[in-house]
Formats: sequence, structure tokens, C-alpha cells
Amino acid sequence: MEEDTARGSGTGNGPPGRHRDTDDEAIRRSPDHAMPERSRAAAGRVYLVGAGPGDPDLLTVRAWRLIATADVVFHDALTRDTLVHRIPAAVEVIDVGKRADRKTPQAEINERLADRAAAGDAVVRLKGGDPFVFGRGGEEAQYLAANDVRFEVVPGVSSVIAAPGLAGIPLTHRDVASRFTVITGHETPDKGASTLDWSALADEIRNGSTLVILMGVRTLERNVSALREEGVEGDVPVALVQKAAWDDQRVVRGTLDTIVDDADDSTITPPATTVVGDVVSIRDDVASFLDEFEPA
Repeated sequence: MEEDTARGSGTGNGPPGRHRDTDDEAIRRSPDHAMPERSRAAAGRVYLVGAGPGDPDLLTVRAWRLIATADVVFHDALTRDTLVHRIPAAVEVIDVGKRADRKTPQAEINERLADRAAAGDAVVRLKGGDPFVFGRGGEEAQYLAANDVRFEVVPGVSSVIAAPGLAGIPLTHRDVASRFTVITGHETPDKGASTLDWSALADEIRNGSTLVILMGVRTLERNVSALREEGVEGDVPVALVQKAAWDDQRVVRGTLDTIVDDADDSTITPPATTVVGDVVSIRDDVASFLDEFEPA
């Protein structure tokens, strides 16, 4: 097992009790103060915005401009406090995240987005990663369309690519893998039976594909067992990347035979991204020269 632990003096979620930035003069001095009208959030519209893996520096320019000019921002649990604290004080910020002790029902979120837009507000729905990659953005888009609410999708840097990349793991490589597959490790219970075809996934890995599993920490043992039962060799490289781009990012490197124990020994907790396949070995070649991402 190999484990890398990050770094920096921050806490990952910002210091306790810290309030959002109220330096309006700094905001006025920002280049965004002269931004064109098309870059500003428009009244009566909802923007489904990807926040990326969590660090403010990894937001797109359009994402930040919409956040800074919105009337209200609804954010999820994967949005770091470091980012929330940078939102101008004039913007109303509402936490609608889903956590173990408090989960905002999706139906309620949908209604609140539509209601605020109908009231004439410029609404940003800020979601970790990309809003259309396991982010329920599709459900929200359907609800808004069904209720005649105009909306725009602003892509974000998904942890599908951000987590492996920050760990020095390319999802594709000309000599190793020419394709990759992404699955969720946490299917909704409402579906009943799983729609994941582990036999097909195992075939993909044996044929050189990379498998990326999001939200799979709690189901790691089950997922590993499924791949082994379908004939994937135990020495296939695996990496877990916890909290990519956060202050407490960690990378645990193992194999299908060792990764469950490695994760337990390292007390890996969600959110984490699992990467399975030969591309994980590329990290071994580059890790000593890879500069760590320094979170804001």
C-alpha cells in the first residue's frame, strides 16, 4: 500500500465561524466589475453550475461570474466553505446539501429553484463537480422545463477526471488504456435491482479499459468482490483519491486484492474516487516529480 497525505495549513472547510467576504470595495476593483452583460446572471433564470472538485481556483470563469452576480445561490454538501466564503455578501447563500444528519429532499430543491426564478431572481444552483455527472442536474433540468423556467447549464470539472489527474493518474494512455468507464458506487434505492453489469465491466478492465467509481467508499468491498468474481485478476492496480483538491486530499494505492484492507488501514472516508486499471501504475512513474495542488 502507498498513501500520500496532503498538506497545507487549512482545514478543508475553512476556519470555524468565518463569515463570507464582505469586502465590497475589493469586488468593485475586480475585473469582473466591468464584465459584459451577457456574463451576468439574468433575472428569472436558473443556472445549473458545476463547482468542480471544490477549490475556487478550479471554477470556470463563467461559473464565478454567475455566482458573483446572482441573487441567490443554492449549494450542495460538496461545495467547500472556502468557496462559499468568497461569494459576495450581497448574494443570498442557501445550503441544500444532503448529509447523513440532514438531507434536503430533491423535490424541495426543485421547487425552491423554480419559485425563486418565478419571483424574478437570478438563481445559481451550485453543484460539486459537473451538474450532469451523478449530480441530479438532469432531474432539476427536467423539473424546470416542465414548469416553464428558463435555465442554463454551466459545465464543471468533474472528479471523474480531476481526482485521478491530481493524483498523477491519466485515465487514458496510448500504451495502456484507450477508453474508460464511469459508474456510481451508490445507486439510488428507488431503482430496486442494480443496473450495473459487472461481467461487462470486468471484460472492459481485462481488455485494457480504466474503471472509475464515484461515491464508492462504502461499497468498496462489494465492488471489488464483484470484479474478482467476474474474473479480474487480484494484482490489477487500484487507487483511491479522497477529497481531491481539498486540504486533506489523500491517495491510497493498492491492488484489487489489497485495496479494501488498505482503505480500512488508512481510514479513507467519502468523498473519494476509485480508479481501477493499469493506468494507476503511471502514478508510480511520476509521483516523485508531481507537484501537489495547493488548495486556496
